[in-house]
Amino acid sequence: MKGKIGLEEHFAIEETLLDSAGFVPDSYWEELSHRLIDIHDTRLRLMDQHGMEMMLLSLNAPTVQAIADTRQAEAVATRANDYLAEQVAKRPDRFQGLAALPMQDPDLAARELQRCVKELGFRGVLVNGFSQAGDIDAVYYDLKQYWPFWAEVEKLDVPFYLHPRNPLPHMAPIYDGHPWLLGPTWAFAQETAVHALRLMASGLFDQYPRLAVILGHLGEGLPYNMWRIDNRNAWVKAPPRYPAKKKLCEYFQANFYLTTSGNFRTQTLIDAMLEVGADRILFSTDWPFENVDHAADWFDGTSISEADRLKIGRTNAVALFKLGLPASA
Repeated sequence: MKGKIGLEEHFAIEETLLDSAGFVPDSYWEELSHRLIDIHDTRLRLMDQHGMEMMLLSLNAPTVQAIADTRQAEAVATRANDYLAEQVAKRPDRFQGLAALPMQDPDLAARELQRCVKELGFRGVLVNGFSQAGDIDAVYYDLKQYWPFWAEVEKLDVPFYLHPRNPLPHMAPIYDGHPWLLGPTWAFAQETAVHALRLMASGLFDQYPRLAVILGHLGEGLPYNMWRIDNRNAWVKAPPRYPAKKKLCEYFQANFYLTTSGNFRTQTLIDAMLEVGADRILFSTDWPFENVDHAADWFDGTSISEADRLKIGRTNAVALFKLGLPASA
């Protein structure tokens, strides 16, 4: 399929590059570092070869979210966003931007989001999980101090991509001695899924019903667990112990979108389609941590209808991010 649009596609600046060093063996670091820094060479050539018209670019993880000093986090986010805007301006027909934000301070994050959307023309935001702020280990965005930030997201009418990061070691002793479980193998999905469930259960989407939150990797395992989450011990007649007014699956189906980033399996895609519908799934590769050819070749041949392939590969992203592109390439 030509004209595909990917929206979990990462880059790095020099200050954030080493944050990605631990995700591949040392022998692959030269290749990964090149992929992260490059935008207009290898990346663009692979897009051309595999039918990708556009990537929405976002900063690598955890970067800004792992900087405990709030002012430093703000400075790095600002530099990364300014750099990204410069790169997008060179080829706006092929690249658009998602903002990095200093979520350590909700007011600073809201102001930077306003700048990125209104002045830099970014199409949304990607945040790398919880933030470390001062001497606080982890701050999650269901907390009430973040609700004015979410109000600004809804007002600006832009999507919020909740991207994974590993849990802090002292917060996850279950992984002690088992480093193979960290990262994309398991810990990324577990950490992000719990964060997403906290958002659903908090009542956030009752207050701001037009919010659109995106999860990668075909939903971080949530599509296949939502029924059980809402129906645990169904013979026991007791109300849920959370503030939200509805079943969590209702928020999942109304306020969340999923991408195919780094999860190129037809059975999993079909399960996600059955849970949330083809209108809420979007193509992505997770470049440079996954290969463009692996993602594109699988998606182009996967056993779904051509109408759904067009939606997932292109038109859902055009509508959600207001890209102003035609329905087909």
